[in-house]
Amino acid sequence: MPGHVVLLGDSIFDNKAYVGADPDVVTQLREGSPPGWKATLLALDGDVISGVHRQLQALPQDATHLVISAGGNDALSFAHLLQMPATSVTEALSLLASAQDRFAADYDGMAEAVLSAGLPSAVCTIYDTPPSGPEYRTIRTALAIFNDCITRAAFARGLSLIDLRLICNQDADYANPIEPSARGGEKIAHAITAWVGQRDHGRRSTVIG
Repeated sequence: MPGHVVLLGDSIFDNKAYVGADPDVVTQLREGSPPGWKATLLALDGDVISGVHRQLQALPQDATHLVISAGGNDALSFAHLLQMPATSVTEALSLLASAQDRFAADYDGMAEAVLSAGLPSAVCTIYDTPPSGPEYRTIRTALAIFNDCITRAAFARGLSLIDLRLICNQDADYANPIEPSARGGEKIAHAITAWVGQRDHGRRSTVIG
């Protein structure tokens, strides 16, 4: 049966400003979907986790599947912690743990709101950054702290998980250090299509690339 996929979150989906004349994620999703399927973009470039609550208020009445990619901008707001001095690894981890607690509280609240919509839903991890980037190892390690919150929130509620770290794993997948290119967007769209095509969207329904 035809369906209607709604994309929520931030510029991972709302990436038109970064791909120029190339297709953005929602266009690629529409082009790759089976006949009769629709895709709507409610994600907004620059939005944070709390913005998903507002986006959910605009859900089309015929929506059948939700996909959420949120949290990257929230994690970016904690980037200054990487420059703070610490006298030990324990002290550094304590700083990051406080940020993780705040992130988890926001994400859990958002996940509950998504769950209350009563539709098959998938959340995305925060991808890393281009592998050749000078700060790749540091960013990948720091983001793992926030991605742990996302995976816990998803599995605790039976939400599916699309792991963008495994999907956008090459330099060409990025338009810049934090935005997907047309190639990366195409890979993301394919992953969403694969998830939507699964018959069972129950507690063990997971797409990782």
